[in-house]
Amino acid sequence: MKTTFCALFVFMAGPLMAQSPRMPGWISPSARVIHAQPVVVTEVEARIDVADQIATTTLDIALRNPTGRPQESELLVPVPSGAVLKMFAFEGGNSEGTARLLPRDEARRIYDSIVAQTRDPALLEFVGNAVVKSSVFPVPANGVQKVRVTYEQLLEADGARIDYVLPRSEAVEYSVPWKLTMRVKSAVRIASIYSPSHEVAVKQPNGNEASLTCETKAPGAFRVCLLRDAKDEMTASLLAYPDPKIGGGYFLVMMAPPKPKADAKEMLREVTVVLDRSGSMAGPKLDQAKAAALQVIEGLKDGEGFNLIVYNEAVETFAAQPVIKTAETTKQAREYINALRVSGGTNIHDAVVEALRQKPLDGMLPIVLFLTDGLPTIGQTSEKAIRETVAKGNPHQRRVFTFGVGVDVNTALLTRMARDTRATAEFVLPREDVEVKVGRVFERLRGPLLTKPALRVQDDPNRVSDMIPAPLPDVFEGEQILLSGTYRGEAPLHFQLTGAEAGGERKFDFTFNLNKASTANAFVARLWASNKIAVLSEAIRDMGADGGTGNTTELVNEIVRLSTQFGILSEYTAFLAEEGTSLAAAPANASKAAENYSEKAMKMRSGPAAVAQQDNLKKGAESKQLNVRNRWLDDKMQAIEITKVQQCQGGALFNKGNRWTDASAAKAERAPDRVIEIGSAEFGRLVDELAADNRQGLLALRGELLLEHRGQVVLVR
Repeated sequence: MKTTFCALFVFMAGPLMAQSPRMPGWISPSARVIHAQPVVVTEVEARIDVADQIATTTLDIALRNPTGRPQESELLVPVPSGAVLKMFAFEGGNSEGTARLLPRDEARRIYDSIVAQTRDPALLEFVGNAVVKSSVFPVPANGVQKVRVTYEQLLEADGARIDYVLPRSEAVEYSVPWKLTMRVKSAVRIASIYSPSHEVAVKQPNGNEASLTCETKAPGAFRVCLLRDAKDEMTASLLAYPDPKIGGGYFLVMMAPPKPKADAKEMLREVTVVLDRSGSMAGPKLDQAKAAALQVIEGLKDGEGFNLIVYNEAVETFAAQPVIKTAETTKQAREYINALRVSGGTNIHDAVVEALRQKPLDGMLPIVLFLTDGLPTIGQTSEKAIRETVAKGNPHQRRVFTFGVGVDVNTALLTRMARDTRATAEFVLPREDVEVKVGRVFERLRGPLLTKPALRVQDDPNRVSDMIPAPLPDVFEGEQILLSGTYRGEAPLHFQLTGAEAGGERKFDFTFNLNKASTANAFVARLWASNKIAVLSEAIRDMGADGGTGNTTELVNEIVRLSTQFGILSEYTAFLAEEGTSLAAAPANASKAAENYSEKAMKMRSGPAAVAQQDNLKKGAESKQLNVRNRWLDDKMQAIEITKVQQCQGGALFNKGNRWTDASAAKAERAPDRVIEIGSAEFGRLVDELAADNRQGLLALRGELLLEHRGQVVLVR
C-alpha cells in the first residue's frame, strides 16, 4: 500500500521515511512530501451554518492523485478543540471510510510521532486543536477523490459577541483555493458581522438571518465575529491583545448602531454633485460622469435634497441653493445634465468653495460628491491653499467624497479633502467606469444612522492612546464602527460614544473588562499597526504639498520600528525583506526609508505611481482585514506580494538564506543561547511553551528558526 503525507490544514500521512525530502508541488510551504508524486489537495469548500451558538462546519476536500496507480491516504483534519464529528464520507471506493475524532492531547501524540520520523515540525502549528483521523481509499489514478468532513461545535459567547474560528495554515506561502459560505440564524437581532482575517461579502435579508461568502488563497485561520443585539440598542464588544512591553496591550472595539425604531424620525440626505467639465473630460469620461450624476439624483428618496455644480475655469450651479427631490426637479436636473458640454481649464478651488458655502436644507445630512479628472490649472492652484479652504471654510460640515477620474489628478489633495470632512477618496482608473464607482459609493451612503460620532475615554483618558480612525466616520445603514488603539493597565475601560441622529444628540456608555485579553487575539495588534503605519505615511505625504519638505525623522523612525516589529511592509519599506538588509542597522534602514518617502510619497502627486501609492495608503489606513502577504501596488499598478516575511502573533519573522529569524532576534544580532534539534525532548518542551504563547504557527515555516524566546535567543534546526 502506497501512501503520501502532506500538511496544510489537511494532512495525508503514510509510511514515513527517516528523511522527508522537499519536493515541488506542495500544497503549501508547510507541505511535507514522502513520495515524489504525492496526492495533493487542490481545493477546499467550507459551508458553515450557525444557529445561535451552535456551528456546523462541512468541509469538502478535493484530493488529486497525479500518478498512474490508485493510492491510499491517511487524512488528518485539524478541528477546534471540543468539536463533535457528525459525518465523514468520500465518493466511490471499494472500502468503507472510517474516521475518528481525536482530542488535542492524542492529536499531539500523533503529531510528535510524525515529526520525530520526518524531522519536520509543520504539523505542530495545529497544536491545541483536535483532529479528525481517517483513511481514504482509493484516490484514483490520475483522478480526484472528494472527501466530506462535518463537525459541530458550541461557540463561546463574550457578552453580545460570539466568535467562529476555522483552523487553517498560517504559512505565508500557502495558496490552496478555498470557497467559504456561512449562514447565520439567530433568535435575537444580528447587529453586525465582521471578519478580521479575510474579506467577505455579507448579505442580511432581515434582522435575524445573514449570510457571507469568501473566496481566498490567503493563509491563516478564518475568523468571524458576530454581534447580537437583544435590546435594539447600541451594541458593542472589545477584543484585546495583551503586550507587557507597552504596559497593557492593543484593543479593537466593535460597535453596531441600534435598529431604528418604527416611529423614529428618518435622517435624510442632501447631495451636491460637483462635475468637472474641462476639456480633458471630453468623450466617455463626461458621458459616464453625467450618467453617474443622474443615477445619484434618481437614487435619492422623494423629499431628500440635491444640487448640481459644474465647473471648468468658471463655476455654474443648477440651483442657487439645494432643492427638494420631486418628479419636476428630477426632470429639470436630467435636462440640465444632458445639456452639459466640455471646454476650458480646471478651477478646483472655486468649485469646492461653491459646494461648501451652500446652506444645507434643514434636518438633512449634507454630502458632496466631487469629480475631477485633472490638476487645478485655473485660479488658486496651491494644494495647501485648497486643503486649507476645505478644512477652515466648511461652515456646514459637508462631507466631501472625492473621485479622481484617470491618473492625471493630485491624489494627495483629493484624499486630504475627503479625509478632513469625514469622507473618503476614490480613484477611477482608465479602464474603470465612473458611473459604477460613484454608484458604489452612493449606495453605501443610504440611511444615515449616526453622524459626527466620537468615542471618549471616561475616568482616565491617558489610559488609551493612538485610537484609529480619528475622527470616526459617519455611520450609515448596514455599517458598524471599528476602532483600534493601545491601552495601559488591566482595569476595565469606560468609553462614551456620542453622535447625532435624526431625533437629536445621543450618548452611549460602555464598560469593557480586560480579563479576556488573550494572545489568541494577535490580529488586533497587527490591524492597529497596519492602520498606524498608513496614518504616519499619509502625514509624510502631506508634507510634500506644493513641493514642500519637512523633518520626517520622527515619523520615519516610528514607521520602520513598527514595520520591523510586525512585518508590515509597503513600497517604502519593502527593502527590509531583502537579503542584504540587516534589521539591526536601524539608522541605515531609517535613512533608506526616508529616501523612499521623499522620492515617492512627497514628490509624486499625480500619475499612475501616485494613484498606486494612494490606493496602498487607503487600504492600509482603512484596513479591516489582515494583509498577511504584504500585498501592494507598484509604480505600474501591478500587484506585489512579499512572501519572505511571516507575521506571527505580535511579531514577525524574516527569511534570509535558509533561516527564518524573528525581528527581535535579528535586531539583537547575538549568538544563540540554545540550539535545539527537532524531535528532541528539549524541542518538545519548546513546542509546549510556544503553544502557551500562541506562537506555534511559526513551526509551519521551512528551514531553520532563530527566535527570541522568553529572554533567550534560540536556534531550532
